[in-house]
Amino acid sequence: MTSIDAYLEKNVHLLPQTRQLRALHTVVRDRDASREDFVFYTERIIRLLVEAGLDLLPFEEHDVTTPIGATYHGLRFADKLVAVPVIRAGESMEGGLRAVVPGVRIGKILIQRDKDTKQPKLYYSNLPHDIASRQVLLLDPMLATGGTANAAIQVLLDRGVLEENIVFVTLITVAEGIEAVCSRYPLVRIVTSAIEEGLTPDAYMLPGIGDFGDRFFGTDE
Repeated sequence: MTSIDAYLEKNVHLLPQTRQLRALHTVVRDRDASREDFVFYTERIIRLLVEAGLDLLPFEEHDVTTPIGATYHGLRFADKLVAVPVIRAGESMEGGLRAVVPGVRIGKILIQRDKDTKQPKLYYSNLPHDIASRQVLLLDPMLATGGTANAAIQVLLDRGVLEENIVFVTLITVAEGIEAVCSRYPLVRIVTSAIEEGLTPDAYMLPGIGDFGDRFFGTDE
């Protein structure tokens, strides 16, 4: 079993494991859950993840005047933000982000495993021209072996994004995936709602959630 103790809190930000969160996970992990329930309850979890991811971004002091004329010493986001979902499962997380940051810019990355080499391969990317100057929320609901995540992170780095400006937001992950990402990119931060028990020989997470994209988009018949 891979030890991830060194990465917890420093690189990996796990949502508080409340009873409410466990109840949400109970619904979405149920193989008999309807698609409507799966979508509704995963979107609730995604909203929590997005809020946690935004909290890791830099802030600057900003004062405002309240309706009674007093000064409130507050904060505002210090840098520009872009979200980059990994097609297609990552696109399921766009709605939760737009609900919190309506005008957020969104790029796209498509990475799939090559049938011959078994290695992740970039097939498509469409990113803002100034992405190097932005904070990036990289969105993908599942982080298993870490191959796709590392490939996506490298695409961002190749475009000039600073490693410390990348926050990877994922619904569930596993120790092997955390180790794969954090050992290679130690400044990238990961936000997740669950760390699974392990991987099956076929690289499925246990207890898992099934194929997220198929279940969310209704293509798992």
